[in-house]
Amino acid sequence: MSTSMTSFFMFFMSYVVFLLLPRLDVAGGQSIGVCYGMVADNLPQAQEVIDLYKSHNIGKLRLYSPSHDALEALRGTDIEVLVDVPNENLQEFASSSSAASTWVDNNIRTFWPDVRFKYIAVGNELIPSNNAQFILGAMQNIHKALESAGLKDNIKVSTAVSMTVLKTSFPPSEGAFGDDQLEYLVPIARFLVGTGAPFLANVYPYFSYLGNPSDISLPYALFTASSVIVHDGSLGYQNLFDAMVDALYSALERVDASNVEVVVSESGWPSQGSAAASYENARNYNQNLIRHVHGGTPKRSGSPIETYLFAMFNENQKPGEETEQHFGLFYPSKEPVYSIDFS
Repeated sequence: MSTSMTSFFMFFMSYVVFLLLPRLDVAGGQSIGVCYGMVADNLPQAQEVIDLYKSHNIGKLRLYSPSHDALEALRGTDIEVLVDVPNENLQEFASSSSAASTWVDNNIRTFWPDVRFKYIAVGNELIPSNNAQFILGAMQNIHKALESAGLKDNIKVSTAVSMTVLKTSFPPSEGAFGDDQLEYLVPIARFLVGTGAPFLANVYPYFSYLGNPSDISLPYALFTASSVIVHDGSLGYQNLFDAMVDALYSALERVDASNVEVVVSESGWPSQGSAAASYENARNYNQNLIRHVHGGTPKRSGSPIETYLFAMFNENQKPGEETEQHFGLFYPSKEPVYSIDFS
């Protein structure tokens, strides 16, 4: 066989092998991650957990603190990581750039580029709270530390908020931040615009439904409504998740941050603990969410909604209502709570 024929044959066989390899649906696979919560005393070892992510082709992960066991297990994987700066560190990092730099050195630079950090969430659901005043300063100092390390273009800095930052969420086009929170959110939004970072939001149709079942139907919350439920000008909403995300986009537009992307840093549905919490509802919500996010929202049609499901495991030490311990996709034994397809 001639050299040219040999080269062609090798190329052809490589292409055939590529086509036969198991692959994720590209849009959906790139959009969905899963939160790795650790508020439990019976979870598998970190390496087993990361192996579970890989075996289910889960390409994104959120860590609520920079667990070095988890980060060591993530070395050399293609899993993208959203890691939190724990709430208790914010005041120190806001007042001390050297403390923020030390944190970045110990928890980011030590593992980069073997670990594919994508976002750093500086605090989780701190607006409103007494710690809200420290968020922006801590974000700025973490960003400066990344800049000094040459990583500001690779890793974006934001903060994760709950839907309580909105004073108005219905209809979605009227979405607006609370007046008493603008002093924090306006400068944070400007920071996000300036750095190209996303707005991280924990979006739970489950809690919205639980708080107002007379006005919100279960099918609308679970992505199972058969037709448009909410008409908002020229836009129609068939599920509550889209309406909540678009309310956030409307609120960002009102503070001159229309170019900032919303990334859903948590969303999920519990399998036990209340009238609306069941295996069937949890499976329907999470499976439908996985299928849905690649298509965007009515306001941002065609733009995938990067979303992190909460959570990988049922966590037996989560405080609060019983439902808080039953958001997991897996039991600590690594058996699935219900069947779900991540692709």
